[in-house]
Amino acid sequence: MAKHSKSIPQRGLRVADQIQKDLSELIAFELKDPRVGMVTISEVKLTPDYAHAKIYFTLLKDSPEEVKQTLEGLSKAAGYLRNLLGKRLHIHTLPQLHFVHDTSTTRGLAMSALIDQANATRAADFGQDDNSDSE
Repeated sequence: MAKHSKSIPQRGLRVADQIQKDLSELIAFELKDPRVGMVTISEVKLTPDYAHAKIYFTLLKDSPEEVKQTLEGLSKAAGYLRNLLGKRLHIHTLPQLHFVHDTSTTRGLAMSALIDQANATRAADFGQDDNSDSE
């Protein structure tokens, strides 16, 4: 990221937050594509020149087929959403929208399950060691 002044990164974060908020509303209330269901926008990453925005989304159902259909629907509607976004945002450069499925929640749940499993195994091993020492 270019370091022109200290105010530019903060502005970029504010613009990304506003895009996230507006896109969430637009997808929920304006988009009529049946392929796009319950979508949550988890993060928006802007390039420093605001030319491109990566929109990370999650779904209630994370099946591969559901993700594929939603991604196709959102990608097809990117121009329409960008047009609606342009009516809400008043910035010089309106970014191209690129949608990406966010797998961090799924990976976090899997990691949490692995940690719980390791703790349970460790507790079971520790409990067996105590019983063998007392005999």
